[in-house]
Amino acid sequence: MLDSIQRIWFSFWDRLVEGSGIFRIGRWFATGLVAYLVVAAGVGVYWSQTPEPLNVSEKAGVIAAEQQRSVVVGSATTAALIGVTETLLQKPGGYLSNDMTPPGLWLDNVPNWEFGVLVQARDLMRAFRKDFSRSQSQSQEDVDLAKAEPLLNFNNKSWLLPATEGEYRKAIDHLYAYHLRLSDPAKTQAQFYARADNLNNWLGDVSTRLGSLSQRLSASVGQVRVNTDLAGEAAAEQATANADELTVQTPWSEIDDVFYEARGTSWALIQILNGIEQDFSGALEKKNALISLRQIIRELEATQSTIWSPMIMNGTEFGLWANHSLVMASYISRANAAIIDLRELLSQG
Repeated sequence: MLDSIQRIWFSFWDRLVEGSGIFRIGRWFATGLVAYLVVAAGVGVYWSQTPEPLNVSEKAGVIAAEQQRSVVVGSATTAALIGVTETLLQKPGGYLSNDMTPPGLWLDNVPNWEFGVLVQARDLMRAFRKDFSRSQSQSQEDVDLAKAEPLLNFNNKSWLLPATEGEYRKAIDHLYAYHLRLSDPAKTQAQFYARADNLNNWLGDVSTRLGSLSQRLSASVGQVRVNTDLAGEAAAEQATANADELTVQTPWSEIDDVFYEARGTSWALIQILNGIEQDFSGALEKKNALISLRQIIRELEATQSTIWSPMIMNGTEFGLWANHSLVMASYISRANAAIIDLRELLSQG
């Protein structure tokens, strides 16, 4: 029996080596498949690199020069929003969240990074439409921003009819049109109001996002948390009752997803806050809060350090192995605490 199996195997191998008939086709197919997988893996590694940070001042200057306009109040924050959104589409590999073919199909970390960036871009776009461009609640909203916001909130995974990239490019076009009118002295309908209350409103959204991310990151090791849903108000009620203690743990398959979403969120916030620092410098200096904003940026920059491990580690809090999620949660929590302090400064008269 063994001799028969050996004869069959050697006969198959001889025909494969000779390259005749169907075996030649199979050999070329196998060789091509292996070569494709090797190339795709290399391309995937290149596409997975975090984009370089933006130079917001330079971006604002380039936009103004292309439009033959001057840099005005609001130019830096607008440039930051444009730059962050363009990065999603123009980074190595382009926009990958809706890719249906390898290697983009395999790179789940990059789409989660993109989603973190996209959420911040959407929140800032809403702040532009709701607060930054309006003098009061009864004022008329800007026409370009009113069109840009729903475009940027389009389904982030649509790959055809219409493709996500096409809708986001339309949103960017409207932002360019808004900046063109913003920097035109003859067109006063487009405005950017760098007021402390406007900034405070947007920072409230940022704080909420970071607080949620911090909790999700911390839950990588599982936690038993006291239910504080109704704390601080005796008459508070909720729709359905929860237990006094809740066990919260991120599924192991989602730990790296949450980590890269947080990393993308932090990357986007660094660029946006650099623009905020320039446009709101007057309001921040008046509140003696400029240094607080810079500290927030410093904490977020720490989240962008190089990841030397080939995978996101999930060790216990004081265990032998690292826990990258807890390290990320530490930086984000400190940034969020600084944002809360900054909001208190901005709310003071």
